[in-house]
Amino acid sequence: LSSLQSNWIQTMYSNMTIVRPAYFVISGFSGIPHVNYYYLFLLVLYIMSVVENGIVMALICLDQSLKTPKYIAVFNLAFVDVVGSSALVPKVIDTFWFDHRYISYSNCLTYSFFYYLILTMQSLNLVVLSFDRLVAITFPLRYQIIVSLKTMFSLVAACWIIAILINLIDVGLVIPLSFCRSVVINSYFCDHGPLYRLACNDYRPNDIISIVLPFFILWAPLLFILISYLCIGAALAIIAGAQDRMKAFKTCSAHLMLVIIYYLPILVTFSVAAKMPRNARIISLSLAAVIPPALNPLIYVLQTQEIKLSLKKVFKRMRQSKIALK
Repeated sequence: LSSLQSNWIQTMYSNMTIVRPAYFVISGFSGIPHVNYYYLFLLVLYIMSVVENGIVMALICLDQSLKTPKYIAVFNLAFVDVVGSSALVPKVIDTFWFDHRYISYSNCLTYSFFYYLILTMQSLNLVVLSFDRLVAITFPLRYQIIVSLKTMFSLVAACWIIAILINLIDVGLVIPLSFCRSVVINSYFCDHGPLYRLACNDYRPNDIISIVLPFFILWAPLLFILISYLCIGAALAIIAGAQDRMKAFKTCSAHLMLVIIYYLPILVTFSVAAKMPRNARIISLSLAAVIPPALNPLIYVLQTQEIKLSLKKVFKRMRQSKIALK
């Protein structure tokens, strides 16, 4: 009997033809009044993101005082924000502002991979920054031993490897699907959920992975961050005075604001996604993707003393060079 079942399964799969369309159509922001103003708003946020994160990366590269383990993670976050914004916003503007809604099958999968890769890296990078703050406050005397440059480089590299593997699995499960119903994706990019639900063969593995992956990408990192701050709070309550607590809070405030800006819009959107109108969900998700990269550098400039000092040095050198030229 098992032999007959095996032969039947082999015959079934040998006769199965996978239908891969030449292109998909991204429906996106359809039916939204005055939507061109929204595209302009996205473009402004994109320019802000590229300029601000570029400045942060340049400061970290040029200022020797910023070549510390913490700022390796900050540099990586800025790099990820620039890449993520550059991968998303120009494509969105080209797709909808210039009405180029067709995207080839292979480009769609590539687009989906890189979008979720950046989303994953942003989340994991916040975990690395929380680990840095946890060690700095709870083990200040051992900080330089525990969080060395080598350790931070290793953590950042591990995050990239994990993110790549997770998203290769995600995209890899789309490849066996046949698309014989529709090629219209109800999102503003090649979104994994709306994409695999167009398939006409069994997509249960995709359903499972769409439930499992958010745990590793969003919930597990957020849980680690919350636990790390509970540990920080407990350590400060035991060993620190009011002045030391305030100083520690200032060192953590920038990271806490990054966590809120990144996680809150995504979690709220996913929590009420079933009750949200389609266009409201699309706008909410697009804002969640473009606002954090535009605000992250401002938060670090305004909240981090080392970045402020580095900027002052740059402006001072610029003034001195102008005076010397005169």
